[in-house]
Amino acid sequence: MHVQTSASIVTGADVPGQVAELRQLHPGLYARTDPQRVAAWQTVLGTTLERHDDFGDDAEGGRGGVYLKAQALNTRARATGIRTLLGLAAPNRPTADGERPVLVDLLGGDGLVRKVCQELGLDDFDILTCDASPHMVAAAWAAGVPALLQRAEQPLLRDASVDAVLLAYGSHHVPPSDRQTVASEAYRMLRPGGTFVLHDFLVGSPMDVWFEEVTDPLSTTGHKFLHFTRDEIDGYLEKAGFDQREVREVDDPYTVVGATAEEAELALGRYLLHMYGLVKVLDGRTEEQAYRWVAERARSVFRYAETSGSVTGTEVRRDDTTGEWHMTVPRRAVVGVGRRSDHG
Repeated sequence: MHVQTSASIVTGADVPGQVAELRQLHPGLYARTDPQRVAAWQTVLGTTLERHDDFGDDAEGGRGGVYLKAQALNTRARATGIRTLLGLAAPNRPTADGERPVLVDLLGGDGLVRKVCQELGLDDFDILTCDASPHMVAAAWAAGVPALLQRAEQPLLRDASVDAVLLAYGSHHVPPSDRQTVASEAYRMLRPGGTFVLHDFLVGSPMDVWFEEVTDPLSTTGHKFLHFTRDEIDGYLEKAGFDQREVREVDDPYTVVGATAEEAELALGRYLLHMYGLVKVLDGRTEEQAYRWVAERARSVFRYAETSGSVTGTEVRRDDTTGEWHMTVPRRAVVGVGRRSDHG
């Protein structure tokens, strides 16, 4: 996937500037934007109070800085799940000759999904990263990732203009009152044959427990968000108009690498601490002690009943080819897949 970068600095709140950069550097993505929706959104931004940005600058009460640090430490930590999601998102019809499919990543942050695709050589889609956090959008552009500031329930793209829509890695941040709108807007944006993939974690799952018992009390932002049920996801897809739909569980583990098993464990703790902004763990502990505590907590929380082919608990193994140690923490995500009919 070829990356073009801009010589200018794109700020996270400057939507017209972002659209202008898309027009210059990524005309195929720019062609999907809707000028009327962009203008209406710009008016909203200028007249309404800003929501608190959990992923804003750390100095302003967010945890965006430590989150970005986690991604920099290990871009591929969630590569297994991302690869699976892209496979599910593949449209069931070919695009026009010479045209690459376009995927809209509604909760794209600083462009993690696009970056993982670049690192793994996955060239299935041209990805437009979108996010409601100006801090994340600015970070995306700084990394050469084309991005738009928008809310998942208020996308700025044309009707029937894209081949796939992804809502993942933060779907629970969308208020329940807006979730149906997100699914319906995804349907609106999709071309015939396109796919909407909604990824999150089930109510009561180990990930839900992690957020409630670890992230909420030990981060500065807290984490009081409602996760999903299978029936809830299926209901959103059905009401949005997807007559072809399914809800399934997929493996979406964290994997970290170290020169030794001990280093891999510390790398896991470091990644998770920054990923979830668990800064309170550092109170009264050295960094190494904090990383060990987080890693051990992850071992105890992320456990699953035996399922064929799935990891049920944390695994540490040595790669005989590279000599590196891999530590894998299991997570099972729930994924709803809705496919728009080939006939509209």
